[in-house]
Amino acid sequence: MTRRRAIAWGAAVVAAVALGFALYRFLKFPPDTTPEGAYLRIAYNIGGSNPRACFAYLEDRAQHAAYTIRDYRRKASERIEASYPEPERSRLLDEYRAHAEAEDGADVWVDLATRQGFTARLRRDLSGIAKVEVTGERATIETARGTRYPFRRRENGIWGLTLFTAELVAEAERAARDWDVVEKAALDYERAR
Repeated sequence: MTRRRAIAWGAAVVAAVALGFALYRFLKFPPDTTPEGAYLRIAYNIGGSNPRACFAYLEDRAQHAAYTIRDYRRKASERIEASYPEPERSRLLDEYRAHAEAEDGADVWVDLATRQGFTARLRRDLSGIAKVEVTGERATIETARGTRYPFRRRENGIWGLTLFTAELVAEAERAARDWDVVEKAALDYERAR
């Protein structure tokens, strides 16, 4: 091998390594401890039809609400199963089944995101990041399309989307009220026997 050929091969290897490093840095997501990183992970997972993975990027209150929904629906289903007469039993069990049998809060999130159109809304509006505003524990991502997404820093340092928190908390409160109604009705059914 000639010296000129060895230098050419060496330069090609160095260029390939440099290109590989540049591509890696370009394609790598920012950490999810930044609003940009959390937003990009949501966009990636919504684009890949994996809304379950987005659950990790919801704020703490939204995640807690999803678990609360699951717990109340499970408790209500157990009480209905034990005390309600037919056809009321079957009707309510069918209504609560998706959330009562959910493995965790992420399954509740997926069901609500699908039924209430959260996923479709995100899919329609997600685009590149135009601007990021961070104020203390809150941040807003403005997309190239002008849509604004609010985030809050979670206890674990990851930024969580707050866009659906109010709806998830309202659903958790509804599940708690439903549990109270189910319990009162179950006691009435038991007294009537």
